[in-house]
Amino acid sequence: MDLIEKIFEGLLWRSRYVVIFAVVASMAAAIAIFYMATVDVVYLVSHILHYADSSLAAEARKALHDETITHVVEVVDGYLLGTVMLIFGLGMYELFISDIDEAQNSKASSAILVIHSLDDLKQRLAKVIIMIMIVTIFELALKLNVGGALDLLYLAGAVALIGLALYLTHAADGHGAPHAGHESGKPH
Repeated sequence: MDLIEKIFEGLLWRSRYVVIFAVVASMAAAIAIFYMATVDVVYLVSHILHYADSSLAAEARKALHDETITHVVEVVDGYLLGTVMLIFGLGMYELFISDIDEAQNSKASSAILVIHSLDDLKQRLAKVIIMIMIVTIFELALKLNVGGALDLLYLAGAVALIGLALYLTHAADGHGAPHAGHESGKPH
């Protein structure tokens, strides 16, 4: 019975390696999204080269300006989504497979890429997702046709909720709380 239990527990423990599929797929998705966003930037730059053309009518220049701003926001959205996939892939690897030695030993590594718990991963992903939502709201606000006071009220409500979300995520990180080693929150 002891041998069967040992074999079963060994298989059970090694089953965590199935996460490799999620890691590889997440990294592939991140690369694909970064590629798509970069191609969008190349096309964006090629289209705005005509912006300074003196033969361009004022209305056409305004339309190109508005379209360019919208595309820039979409590119930022794409890069943020790629970042979500990158953080998710690295986090899953660190949580289920092994610490990434390169990240642990590197002074250049970002603290956002070092994941210590599932809550840590969720918190990092939530921050980036909130940023994606902010960019999306900004993109929608650019396209908004204000038809009356109610539309402005809705827009103001959306902006207020974004501000609240940012405040709450900032407060959840412990910003503003006294740091360890500091008496009464004052620096030495």
